[in-house]
Amino acid sequence: MQGQAQQQAYDRGITIFSPDGRLYQVEYAREAVKRGTASIGIRTEDGVVFAADKRIRSPLMERTSVEKIHKADDHIGIASAGHVADARQLIDFARRQTQVNQLRYGEPIGVETLTKEVTDHIQQYTQVGGARPFGVALIIGGIEDGTPRLYETDPSGTPYEWQALAVGADRGELQDYLEENYEEGMDLEGGIKLALNALASVNEEELRPEGVGMATIDVESEQFITLTDEEVEEYLATEEILEEPEEDEE
Repeated sequence: MQGQAQQQAYDRGITIFSPDGRLYQVEYAREAVKRGTASIGIRTEDGVVFAADKRIRSPLMERTSVEKIHKADDHIGIASAGHVADARQLIDFARRQTQVNQLRYGEPIGVETLTKEVTDHIQQYTQVGGARPFGVALIIGGIEDGTPRLYETDPSGTPYEWQALAVGADRGELQDYLEENYEEGMDLEGGIKLALNALASVNEEELRPEGVGMATIDVESEQFITLTDEEVEEYLATEEILEEPEEDEE
C-alpha cells in the first residue's frame, strides 16, 4: 500500500520527478495527444503542406466549428492534435508573439523563433505547481528567409524539426507511411498528395473532402492558403481515394 501511495504522489505532482526520472503528468499529456484526430505536416522543396483529419461525429455539428489548421501569420501555419481548448490557447499565444515581433522589430517572426517561444511557454507548465501541462501537440510550419521550415512542439516543451511528421491518433502508422513514401525534392503538389494518401492509409483507403482540412504555404508567395473542398476533392479523385457518396434509398 505504501508503494502505491508513493506512486500516486509522483502521478499527481507535476513538479516532482519519479525515482526513475520521469514526469508522469507530461507522459499523460502525451497520451491525451494520441486521443486527438491526426494532423500531418510535410516540408517540400517549394513550400509546406498541412493536412488534418476533420471527421465530424454527428451530422448535426457545424463543420466550420471544427478547426484543426490555423493561420498564425501570413507566412506561418499551425496544425494541432489533442485537447482543442489547449490548442486554442497556444495558437492565440503564437499569434500574439507574431504581432509583438512585427511591432518591435518591424519584420515577420522566424518560424524557428516562434516555435521556441511557444515551447518555452509550454515548458513553464511542467515546472509550476497548481497547473497542468498542455495536452496538445502542434505542427508549426512556414517560410523563413525563403526556406520552408517545419517543427513539432511536444507537451514537455521540446521543439523538433522535421521533413514530414504526424501527430495525434495513428501516429505510428502515419509516420511509417511518411517514412516509406517521402522523397526529398518533391514539389508542393507532391506533398499534398502524400499527405492525403497517408490519411487514407489509416481511414479504410478512402476520404471525403469535407472530412479533410488542408492548407499550404509556398516559397514564392509566402502566403498561408486554405484549400477548398472542391480542390481537395479534385486531389482525392486524382489519387483514387475519393469516397463515393452513399445513394439514398427510396
